Amino acid sequence: MWLVIACTISGMLLLPILALFVLSRLVLVMDFNSALLITAVGAVAIGIIIGWVLLRILLRPITTLAARADEIRMGEADALAPLAHYGTSEMEAMGRAIRQMGKSLQDREAILRNYADHVTHELKSPLTVIQGASELLADPDLPEAHRTRMVANVADASDRMKALLDAQRALAIANELLAEGTCWLSDVLPQADDVIIARDGEIPISKAVFEPVATHLINNARSHGATKIEFSLDNSALKIADDGAGISQGNRDRVFDPFFTTRRNSGGTGMGLSIVRRMLETQGASISLAPGDVTVFIIEF
Repeated sequence: MWLVIACTISGMLLLPILALFVLSRLVLVMDFNSALLITAVGAVAIGIIIGWVLLRILLRPITTLAARADEIRMGEADALAPLAHYGTSEMEAMGRAIRQMGKSLQDREAILRNYADHVTHELKSPLTVIQGASELLADPDLPEAHRTRMVANVADASDRMKALLDAQRALAIANELLAEGTCWLSDVLPQADDVIIARDGEIPISKAVFEPVATHLINNARSHGATKIEFSLDNSALKIADDGAGISQGNRDRVFDPFFTTRRNSGGTGMGLSIVRRMLETQGASISLAPGDVTVFIIEF
């Protein structure tokens, strides 16, 4: 970019000097008017060439990127495709940043829209319970035992709705791009008898991101009967293993799916691991479940 600007400014400053030099030479072999006409035509031609270069290298990529930004805002499917020509390396870097931002925005929108569809479906069950219970509770002849059970059902349904709404808020927070940074495992993980740091180290994720991730994974392991949760950092990967009940082969491919849970009766929303994955993705990391009978999550940075 700076090279283009420097060459353009130098060219515009040197053009009058070059024109005077050419004119002084032409008047030696022809009349002044003809020499002046040729010099003027040459200067205009050089100016047009400089303008064309600026148009191709600067103006066209800028206007194209502005149009792409509008297409991304409108949700066009092909808006994230790279341009055929960026002009300069700085323009290419800006175009890459715009595409990454657009992809992040579209991914967040798709995730939240998908969650809204799911949560709408999930809320129907507790709402139906509350509606049915309210109709039965309006009956003055309802036996006291049934009334007590209906009140308990309303309370359970309310707790379920609150858990779903809390998960929605947690997912929205997970989609926020938090500041990058680093942290040590020993500075983040809680000091508990069941949490073991087999190999400590510094990870390329800020404490603000890794702390809720670790909390989710620890609580998830504890809820499945784990009495030991081991964290081990090896190069660019962090392994989290526990001695809990494990995950059945039929469920291993679904553990990161939103709303998938084996603890629905005890209040599980099935959003914990989905939120963990999304928080890590915003930092350029990934999480997967290692094959085997024991539960081992692997976070790759």
